[in-house]
Amino acid sequence: MSVSETPWQQTACILCSRNCGLTVQIENGQFTRIRGDDDHPLTKGYICQKAARLAHYQHHGDRLQHPLRREPDGRFVRVSWDDALTDIAARLVALREKHGGRSFAFLGGGGQGNHLGGAYSGQLRAAMKSHNAYNSLGQEKTGDFWLNGRLFGRQTCHTTEDVEHADFVLFIGCNPFQAHGIPNARDTLKHLQKDPARTMVLVDPRRTETARYADIHLQLKPGTDAYLMSAMLAIIVREGLHDRDFIARHCAGFDAVEKALLDIPVEDYVRRADVALADVEKVARGFATAKSACVRIDLGIQHTLHTTLNGYLEKLLYLVTGNFGIKGGNNLHTMFLPILGHTDERRPRIKRTAYHRMFPIAGILPPNILPDEILKAGDARIRSVFVDSCNPLLTWPDTAAYREAFASLDLMVVVDVAMTETARMAHYVLPAASQFEKWEATGFNLEFPSNAFHLRQPLLPPAHECLPEPEIYTRLLEKMDAIPKAFPWLARIARREPAAGAHLGYMAAFAALLVRQRKLLPFAPSILYRTLGPTLPDGAAAAAPLLPLSMLYAQKYPAEVRRAGHAGNRLTLGTALFRAILASRSGTLISTHEFRDMWTLMGTTDRRVRLEIPEMLDELAALRDEVPPGADFPFILMAGERRSYNANQIYRDPAWRKVDPHGALRLHPEDAAALGLVDGEQAVCTSSRDSLTVVVEIDDSVRRGVVTLPHGYGFRYQDSAPVGPELNRLTDAAHCDPLSRTPYHKYVPVHIRKPEVAL
Repeated sequence: MSVSETPWQQTACILCSRNCGLTVQIENGQFTRIRGDDDHPLTKGYICQKAARLAHYQHHGDRLQHPLRREPDGRFVRVSWDDALTDIAARLVALREKHGGRSFAFLGGGGQGNHLGGAYSGQLRAAMKSHNAYNSLGQEKTGDFWLNGRLFGRQTCHTTEDVEHADFVLFIGCNPFQAHGIPNARDTLKHLQKDPARTMVLVDPRRTETARYADIHLQLKPGTDAYLMSAMLAIIVREGLHDRDFIARHCAGFDAVEKALLDIPVEDYVRRADVALADVEKVARGFATAKSACVRIDLGIQHTLHTTLNGYLEKLLYLVTGNFGIKGGNNLHTMFLPILGHTDERRPRIKRTAYHRMFPIAGILPPNILPDEILKAGDARIRSVFVDSCNPLLTWPDTAAYREAFASLDLMVVVDVAMTETARMAHYVLPAASQFEKWEATGFNLEFPSNAFHLRQPLLPPAHECLPEPEIYTRLLEKMDAIPKAFPWLARIARREPAAGAHLGYMAAFAALLVRQRKLLPFAPSILYRTLGPTLPDGAAAAAPLLPLSMLYAQKYPAEVRRAGHAGNRLTLGTALFRAILASRSGTLISTHEFRDMWTLMGTTDRRVRLEIPEMLDELAALRDEVPPGADFPFILMAGERRSYNANQIYRDPAWRKVDPHGALRLHPEDAAALGLVDGEQAVCTSSRDSLTVVVEIDDSVRRGVVTLPHGYGFRYQDSAPVGPELNRLTDAAHCDPLSRTPYHKYVPVHIRKPEVAL
């Protein structure tokens, strides 16, 4: 068959939260061509250059092939699945019985695009009676989730931004050209730039690719976002540009916020941010008076000083100006997969960690504290961990602390597609099927007013002995005696129910089982997988948990599901949605709201926003007297910069990069001259924690006194030396937001020197 005759198959990108629809051609088990899927309901054919190189994820030399066990001498030996899972199950049960659920933690689970597998891995914590869940959202977004709970009533009330229709767009601490995060990012930026009636403003210490499209770029000093945003809010309130009618109808607690903002010394705060006062005034007035305006933020303000306060001020910008719940503003959205929970630390019985007494946010704990919870919590310490689709040794703060902590564990198991740096420390390494070798989906469907869901079919069979996560965790639960190995009567109902029954008979029997045996409720995904799963078309057993989720979604949003094109009555609408999801290879719209419906998504009983958050107002007041940390270090490293050829850790083969093979340190020309550094030579970057040898790239897009390094490097491909900077050798777990424990990756005080120069 010629290339032109090879069929195109639909799938999606797994590199960022946009999960753009793709079509691919495969020959002899290899990806040969990748392009955007015109039929995808949201991305409509859009693709970036990173997605076009996904073959480097699917085919590379670090792919795991068989279950492995680490011997006492450090060697890994091949073992059978049965032997591995039998021993793991026995050791987990023994640890639980001797030390309780607090001795176990689950790390990762889900990744950028394998949230369907995450539904199964979450059952293991229930089997271990553990509340310890750590993942990368916990070092990125939990401050935001905490604020959502206080403002909107539930931490599951997550916001999105209608950039495509806004008259005024404010990008703060993000670079959509490289990091995406907004629909069809590069096309959207071009449309904004070309429309004279619309305004785009970027707030970022670096002159990024997005800055080239912006009407105004406020190139502030790192770590001063809270000063800049509070000054903008003060200007808006002082000049009476806030939306009094919106606040009166939809908000509570504005008086305390107004008092705090009127007390802001605007000129002083703008001077601290080191931007022009006239530009700040222009942006504040333009945002407040625009017909519609929205704010898009990202890790630039979530990984720097005042993480949680930054999120509060960002939300106040669109709330006090009435740009919430409107077209072109910021909005809440529905969520099909329950990837977030709600855990309010004010509840008296909330579970806290043993050493730091840290509370979960949205059900998630911050990775910063994990090494201490392993090493310093005494008898209550964590003794065993499961690591799924995650590489903490490279991607979580303070590599040295993690290396020490992992070495002390009684049991460490890694489930992944590759032999990662973390996997090399594990007692067992279990090979998962890749995201293109199994049924999968993402929970990052975060759109409003229309939302979509994309269930992806496998394009290739699992390589070697690799298994999909639903099978791995279900087998493990069976060996732990958490669930029986079979449910014959329930499976028989699933097999024999006629198509016209719309799964209603099965679901009634399934519900009856859980009512009779409530201890099985946490293991519903695996029970569905073993009983309903085999009856689903094309081997889509892993998708079985989507049936009750579809039914719940349709019960909650019946009019909106019908508006998206699905038909059915009160009983059958959910099963109709489930069948549509199963049938569509490019994804399907699951609901379409109207903007006035957004207020029904609020978590407060009166559907009003609670603007007054005492903890945030106290921190805002304390800004006046703050002295920035790191005065002994002349440079601020913004770690984790997004570039053209860095992605997340799933790209391990460095051959995928066309440029920047070293992950160079970007340095202003005048700083380079003062240090005697030239482009392309090595330098040493030293923090309070460690030093890295880096390659210098002279670049005037950064401010003087600021340097940047990219994420996505530092791996040891096929046991090589580290490829590029191991960033988290420089970061200190204690250098973090005091409330959310989010790390200050964008504000790491460092020295830069020539290799032969001593400090």
